[in-house]
Amino acid sequence: MEILSILIPVSLALGAAGLVAFIWALRSRQFEDPKGDAERILSDKWDDRPKPD
Repeated sequence: MEILSILIPVSLALGAAGLVAFIWALRSRQFEDPKGDAERILSDKWDDRPKPD
């Protein structure tokens, strides 16, 4: 039972760290336009190499 006095604060700290990371990701716009990158890689418009003439 004494281990619970250690595990409960550790689990609360890990949960708080996850919440802070999630809020940071939201504020830095990590989830904005999630389909754009998936479709952009298939498009010829955003190719890194120049198109042959």
